[in-house]
Amino acid sequence: MKLNPFIDLLGARVEVWRDGYAEIVLPVTPSLQNSGGILHGGVTAALLDSVCGLAGLFNREAGKQRVGSTLSLTLSYLEKGVGTHIVGKGYVQREGRSVFFANGEAWTDSGVLIATAQGVFSHATFAA
Repeated sequence: MKLNPFIDLLGARVEVWRDGYAEIVLPVTPSLQNSGGILHGGVTAALLDSVCGLAGLFNREAGKQRVGSTLSLTLSYLEKGVGTHIVGKGYVQREGRSVFFANGEAWTDSGVLIATAQGVFSHATFAA
């Protein structure tokens, strides 16, 4: 499933997308690592931003498209991003008429939680 050109550029893919939840898998390649061989924190931030945003943009109406943008995003880095891939999980916590609140988690393939995020996103619905 291809929804976000930037995520495509990173080599990631959307694995799950449903109302209120999204999951993106990101292969860890040398070009995404820092000089210490660890996933770059900016890549982790981009993954969490994308998965949290996507969780709130699931299309609920036929013939319509939901779009949005990040208003605020706070991250906490908990562990090193080491592994063959990272799984980003985004969850909508609450939604209003024009904004939604989402939380995210980034997990290594070995089950280590490396980062969490909390964000506020705007959204709008348009005819497709």
